[in-house]
Amino acid sequence: MNETVKKQLPDKQERHKLFGTVEPGPKTKPIEKEQMKDLQNTRKDFLFELDAVGISNVKHPVIVNSSLTPETQTTIGTFYFASSISQDSKGTNMSRFTEQLQTYYENGLVLSLKTLKSFVYELRQRLEQKDAEVTVSFPWFFERKAPYSEKAGLNHADAWIKVHYDQDEGYDIRVGVKGKITTLCPCSKEISEYSAHNQRGNIEMEVLINEDFDEDKLDWKFILLEAAESNASARIHPVLKRPDEKMVTEQAYENPRFVEDMVRLVASDLYEIDEVERFFVKCINEESIHLHDAVASISYDKRDEQSV
Repeated sequence: MNETVKKQLPDKQERHKLFGTVEPGPKTKPIEKEQMKDLQNTRKDFLFELDAVGISNVKHPVIVNSSLTPETQTTIGTFYFASSISQDSKGTNMSRFTEQLQTYYENGLVLSLKTLKSFVYELRQRLEQKDAEVTVSFPWFFERKAPYSEKAGLNHADAWIKVHYDQDEGYDIRVGVKGKITTLCPCSKEISEYSAHNQRGNIEMEVLINEDFDEDKLDWKFILLEAAESNASARIHPVLKRPDEKMVTEQAYENPRFVEDMVRLVASDLYEIDEVERFFVKCINEESIHLHDAVASISYDKRDEQSV
């Protein structure tokens, strides 16, 4: 029988040396924070004020409450933190952003407008700047039942919250949802003998809300999703049996929509919400008979209207 001959490897320390590790050199700089030079807090004329300095793509577990099932869910939030920097400040202390995030996480980080308003208010103080902002985006899951069989499954949409606080101007709060719908082509229905082509529509909505918005009574995620889905040719379902599919396709045929129709109808619903001051709506249809997509968008600011 042949014996296996094993390699004779040098020990781990020798292997590290083989691949470039060297012995530590002499250490002359202080190791205590109080004795270290703080470059970011240097005060001079640095030529320009900066609009924003911070960190992005910070992923962190968060808790989201919803008016749809599941009413409480843990998901992953992607954070952006920033503040402006005065001309006499060299930079910001990046660790303060994640330090504050950890503090809120230890106390149970529920993504609410109230929580994020408190977060940016305290962040501005911690950074010793005139303003601060946080944006967090996250996948939001909600149960959807088929129209006939009532077979249930989970859909999801991308949601986000943007909160900015300025010591002179106060809060700027924006929320958004990006979801999917079914649209059926009105032109195809009009000219075809037998059928009409449909496509998957991607709806994006962002609204500026005022201080009167009560998130304990109104779920902004549901409001935006409903504005999109209730105006579509049909809703998207995770589970469809044959009777369900018949109902959905017939509903789409009865409610044809161009992208232009979609953004105008969604805009109408958002316009009627008193707590919404400004809105942006965009629809992109993934065309089933073209290689290109169809797109339309609208922005409207109700504050520009003149009172009579």
